[in-house]
Amino acid sequence: MAIPGAVILPHPPLIIPTVGRGQEREVQATIEAYRRAAEQVSAWGPEVLIITSPHQVMYADYFHISPGRGASGDMSAFGAAQTKLTVKYDGGLREEAVRRAEAAGLRAGTLGERDPALDHGTFLPLYFLQEAGVDCPILRMGLSGFSPLDHYRLGQCIKQAVDALGRRAVFVASGDLSHKLRDDGPYGFAPEGPVFDRQITEAMAAGDFLRFLTIDPALCDRAAECGLRSFQVMAGALDGLAVDAKVLSYEGVTGVGYGVAVFTVTGPDEGRRFGEQCAEQERARLAEKKASEDPWVRLARLSLETFVRTGKRLERLPDGLPDGMTSQAAGAFVSLHVHGQLRGCIGTTGPTTESVAWEIVQNAVSACARDPRFPPVTVSELDSLEYSVDVLGQPEPISSAAELDVKKYGVIVSCGGRRGLLLPDLEGVDTVEQQIDIARQKGGISSRERYALERFEVVRHT
Repeated sequence: MAIPGAVILPHPPLIIPTVGRGQEREVQATIEAYRRAAEQVSAWGPEVLIITSPHQVMYADYFHISPGRGASGDMSAFGAAQTKLTVKYDGGLREEAVRRAEAAGLRAGTLGERDPALDHGTFLPLYFLQEAGVDCPILRMGLSGFSPLDHYRLGQCIKQAVDALGRRAVFVASGDLSHKLRDDGPYGFAPEGPVFDRQITEAMAAGDFLRFLTIDPALCDRAAECGLRSFQVMAGALDGLAVDAKVLSYEGVTGVGYGVAVFTVTGPDEGRRFGEQCAEQERARLAEKKASEDPWVRLARLSLETFVRTGKRLERLPDGLPDGMTSQAAGAFVSLHVHGQLRGCIGTTGPTTESVAWEIVQNAVSACARDPRFPPVTVSELDSLEYSVDVLGQPEPISSAAELDVKKYGVIVSCGGRRGLLLPDLEGVDTVEQQIDIARQKGGISSRERYALERFEVVRHT
């Protein structure tokens, strides 16, 4: 059996004695579980370790796999430069993994390395694994901004490469859980933090990897999670395999969630093709949502798809649009999301065409092709897009931030000819101060400059 098992390991630097200097006693349960997991990995007798780390170089649109013959690292960033280690890379497995990822349509490879030194997300697992006697080459991979399903597919490619070369490989998914478990923790508290950790540790205990792929992205963002994408790649590497799942420990005493889990492969299981199950669920969800779209969103979709498929703009409006879309003029924003992540958003603060309908037609094309933060939308993405359309009310000047409400009002920040706008009720924008700061930065306005504020309401269509 090419992959006898996998482990999920957190990476708090303080669990290394030279870093913790006594503070490691706060997370003693994590340390003891870590050593038990390392002993299990040693017992599996791996010829190569596959390690994913959230702190390895990461790109939005590329999976980075470390190049070269090997790497070294130390804990100097945490006050323990004397704690060092060195590893070798499995070049043959890397080449085969890249080849299979590219064949699967995934952008992956060895380009763009910024720092060859071992990141602490890789260092911590290796420190304990070497302590347990594990001494073999590694394949070291970063994560990306791609979808959960793409991370799973990368794991499948890794498994195929391992099988093709006959390697005995153990997968090490490095990652903490929520960073927002306590008010006195380093990142503060969010109610979503404990919820995320409970859901993920339940999934670990049950070996239910489908939940790694389908957990609410908004919950993940608000919980400030760390390791989920590592877990998704690991799940793909165990595609179609039954596992005996054990959570060895969970602690959140420092304000960050640390979970240690071991998954021993027990044989094949066709019922555990979680990538296929995830894709089917997503297709059904998107089809249901598309069927319930209102005329505002349907028009945005029609305009965007016409442009992406033909390169031409919509020349006439469809019949049967509500009177309010064709007889009234207003500013409008069209926002695009894929797998819960923003994919484009362009709009107008006031009317620039004769009607709301034409405003939507125009801004849907701009959102897919002219948002400078993203490449143009491609035909292959069309079925995955989710749309929202915000029709703006008339902006009104306000004298202070006290007249704002992040859920009810959007804000426009102005200074001279520069303006920055932010819509209301956005994920991750919880305070008026955040709302103003983001709008100000979008307008290129310094916090030291005097600026004017306007507020507006929107009617949101999703």
